Amino acid sequence: MQISRELNPYSVEDKGYLAGLPAGTTPPATDEEWFAVFVWAKNFTHHTHVTTTPASFDIVDTQGNTYYPIQLNPSVNPYAWTSMTLQPNDQEPVPNSTAFFGPTGGQELLFKINDTAYANRPLTLQIHAPGQATPSTVSLDL
Repeated sequence: MQISRELNPYSVEDKGYLAGLPAGTTPPATDEEWFAVFVWAKNFTHHTHVTTTPASFDIVDTQGNTYYPIQLNPSVNPYAWTSMTLQPNDQEPVPNSTAFFGPTGGQELLFKINDTAYANRPLTLQIHAPGQATPSTVSLDL
């Protein structure tokens, strides 16, 4: 995980992170906000690995509220996280890509979270890797 933060849909930079939303996606309600987690992956092994899909992540707060990422269209949003195959020493985002050189240095997982999350910190990003009974976790700054 590189960075996590609230997105402002009126910010020029943040508008790009909100590109590629599925048709019919409603904007956050008055008690919700967009929240992005930017991640990267590198295969340090000598074997080929398939990375997890966006559906393999979630955010959980201290009250047990769970938030799931919204699938972004990667042909519209160059920051969108997608499942990929990493050959030995490959990484995502790939060098010389928009996501690699962008201010976040990672690919995006987009969530719509409730404002109560501020009172229910810390938030935990759970990564559900294939074949693993227990998710890997990262505490998120909010």
